[in-house]
Amino acid sequence: MATLPPIGSDYCPPFAPFFGLMGVAGAMVFSSMGAGYGTFKSGIGISGMGTFRPELMMKALIPVIMAGIIAVYGLVISVLIAGSLSAKGYSLYSGFVHLAAGLCVGLTGLAAGYAIGIVGDVCVRGYAYQPRLFVAMVLVLIFAEVLGLYGLIVGLILNTKAAGTC
Repeated sequence: MATLPPIGSDYCPPFAPFFGLMGVAGAMVFSSMGAGYGTFKSGIGISGMGTFRPELMMKALIPVIMAGIIAVYGLVISVLIAGSLSAKGYSLYSGFVHLAAGLCVGLTGLAAGYAIGIVGDVCVRGYAYQPRLFVAMVLVLIFAEVLGLYGLIVGLILNTKAAGTC
């Protein structure tokens, strides 16, 4: 039976939790940036559309809601990674896996938020002129949202692989 390396060895240096913390920060920062950009960009379209067709405002809020969900993905993986962090007995392997999981969720959240913002802005303005565009807008927003969901799924799978303790 193999024995685990001692704390402070090459596999468990004292700076290993830094990488896990960077995974937490990366997930929160990048997914929040994506959610913020999606909210900002689609909000511009909503305010532009609201002057012409104020009765369509409630349906036009869908891109803002979907952009906010992106930040929740980052929050979920950040809480899971932070729950498995420890000052002692944390391996370098776990730190790198947590960094990869956080960046995976954060960067896909940034891409999804960017896509939601652009689609939300353009489609909400088009929806003001042609109400039949609503179904197409929702479908494209779902496909943009799924980008962040794919990142969350991969991040969750990666998080389960971080079991290397010292």
